[in-house]
Amino acid sequence: MLTDVDLPAPGLLWTRWAALSATYAAIGRTGWSIDERGASRERPDRSWARFALLDGRRAVLYGHHRERSATTQTDPPLDLLTGAPDWLPWDALSPLAEQDRLGFAIWHENGRWSRVRYRDGIGDGMTDLAGRLLTGESTIVALSRFGPRPAAERLLAAAVRVEVSAAHFGDLLADPLPDLAAAMVTAERGGLVQGSVAPRIEPGRRPPMRRVRRLSQGEHDRLVWAAMQDSTELSRPAPPTTAELDTLVEWLQDRAPGGEGRCSLLAYADATSFLEQPGDRPPADRPDEQRYAAFRRLTELVRALRRAESDPRYGRWLFLRVETSASGVRVERRYDSWPSWWHDDGVSGPWRTNLTEEMDARLPAYRPSWVSLLDPEVAFRPL
Repeated sequence: MLTDVDLPAPGLLWTRWAALSATYAAIGRTGWSIDERGASRERPDRSWARFALLDGRRAVLYGHHRERSATTQTDPPLDLLTGAPDWLPWDALSPLAEQDRLGFAIWHENGRWSRVRYRDGIGDGMTDLAGRLLTGESTIVALSRFGPRPAAERLLAAAVRVEVSAAHFGDLLADPLPDLAAAMVTAERGGLVQGSVAPRIEPGRRPPMRRVRRLSQGEHDRLVWAAMQDSTELSRPAPPTTAELDTLVEWLQDRAPGGEGRCSLLAYADATSFLEQPGDRPPADRPDEQRYAAFRRLTELVRALRRAESDPRYGRWLFLRVETSASGVRVERRYDSWPSWWHDDGVSGPWRTNLTEEMDARLPAYRPSWVSLLDPEVAFRPL
């Protein structure tokens, strides 16, 4: 389902974008620019926006804000190109949507701006990237950062009339000395100078089929985690006896909360991540030690044990449960399944990329059946 969006007319939005881009060129700054494919906004955090004109009635604005484009993380997923017109630049938009790098796509046709309707409270990041252009006042304020407001007003008015000259940038930008030639190159490229024309793109063509996400990242995670919980352990030899296990057991006994050697550890580990959940008797902190010192040491001990018990044939365990007493220890390892004693909150769990790395390191005979669900293609369906 589509909805209308309240944005300036394409020609007005373009004029503001081009005026700001030419000003940036004059002072040697990047971030706003014009090229043969349209207008661009680039931020240091890799957030971006693109704006392109097709003809007098059609235009498209699209982009992605790394923090504010919640549209790429909705659960269930949101397809921003459902119901979009055939003339959009599909060659650019489709790959971005597949990679979860398309935060908004808004198009102008028949006198109105449209986009896919979002659920309440979902932000797309568009106003964070293009907010300086959404009203004439906001653009004047943006230009006034570099010089007197009256000069900013004259520059924008001249841009609307397609009468921008080097003098407009000279009046606005007194210090430092502006690069008027660079400003005029961008102004002419943007169609703000008499005799110049703003760049246009050719209408695109909707692909006969495209990859559309049917599972959100969270849904894909939960699909894998559920399969892990239903899985059983494959048969493999017991790991060798190691000094690393003795060291971990001694550390846990020494950290027993009751002082009698009874301590418990529940842990998850892979090549890059480590998680701990409280058992019945978790290791006790000590008042004289630095914050997180015990956690850091526990991480080191668990990782050392995991390395010592690894095998190039059947891999490394993922979950570990250790229960100590004053005189003994019980150890449970899970290589292939999510144990019942590891709490599932539906949000946090093993990263699929990490699981893929772990499974790829094993011989095929020691890979559980849920490995096939790690394939990214599981989350997509053709349309």
